[in-house]
Amino acid sequence: MYQYIHGGDIYSVKKLTGRQEILDFSSNVNPLGLPESVKEAVIRSLDECTNYPDPFCRDLVAALANYEYTDPEYILAANGAAEIIFRLALALKPKKALIFAPTFADYEKALHTVDCSVEYYFLRPEHDFSAREDLLDQISPGLDLMIICNPNNPTGQLCSRAFLQKVLAKSQEIGAIVMIDECFMDFVEDKEQFSVQNCIEQYENLVILKAFTKIFAMPGFRLGYALTSNKKLLEQMRSAGQDWSVSTPAQMAGIAALKETAYLQQTKQLIQTERRFLIDSLLGLGLQIIGSRANYIFFRTQRTDLTEKLIKRGIMVRPCSNYVNLNDEYFRVAVKSREDNLKLSAALRDVIFDESSHGHC
Repeated sequence: MYQYIHGGDIYSVKKLTGRQEILDFSSNVNPLGLPESVKEAVIRSLDECTNYPDPFCRDLVAALANYEYTDPEYILAANGAAEIIFRLALALKPKKALIFAPTFADYEKALHTVDCSVEYYFLRPEHDFSAREDLLDQISPGLDLMIICNPNNPTGQLCSRAFLQKVLAKSQEIGAIVMIDECFMDFVEDKEQFSVQNCIEQYENLVILKAFTKIFAMPGFRLGYALTSNKKLLEQMRSAGQDWSVSTPAQMAGIAALKETAYLQQTKQLIQTERRFLIDSLLGLGLQIIGSRANYIFFRTQRTDLTEKLIKRGIMVRPCSNYVNLNDEYFRVAVKSREDNLKLSAALRDVIFDESSHGHC
């Protein structure tokens, strides 16, 4: 039977618990919620739904080009970032790929659909799950594709732009494509030190993955995009799926979201403040915090029963035991509003210090 392995499945938890209100810390979505202008744009788009969506997402791509300061011919919009991952696998049909362990599961899932051999670069707990220079040693002839999540999911650790340029240069020498997933980059402080977006022209083997899902709190619309100067690869990716993968409401939602500059500024301030607050709260409970440079906190505890205990209190967190190279001592929680973060902290305190519970942090 198929098993869903991601966060955000509030529907199963509602069915399991009988609760209608679930506080979801398992998915890392902007706590400000969907911008009002996006809701209004979606309503206005409904009359257009009697027509097929624009297969080339022309208006959306033009808005993205302006937003990302890049050439519209370097952009492919899709049905969420996940569709870009699967389209890339289908377009390249790589024989051998390299990914981090742990990292986002859908990279490997997509690669297996084309019978690709997947190798891991194991991130070590003694290095706080950070990538190091020895990653370069695994970039060798025969490698077709490398995927790096920056900041990484679930650890929230970052690779510097200078380090990634070394990765890109060595990969380019052997003819390997590098996809760098920057879906959480907009939550990072001083992101200019880490993003490789200004490297698109320099490296034709670079594909950047981005999405509206997290930063604009719109996972239900499914809207992501790829950035690359490799026009041949972009056309192959376009051909590797249906023409109408981005609905009209999603396209209109994206165009409206890109105008929300004040919302983005408010988001950065909120995440910066609440990330620090939540880290301090969890440290106060004796939890080991690792990485956590984006809008989620990655931590370790010997209390491996947190998921079940918190679900009984109507709170979902993301257990990380199903990530390659992690065990049941690792968890991830989203950074949310102060009110919600206080609820999580209180619930964790109850669970951890409950005299009837077993074990210690």
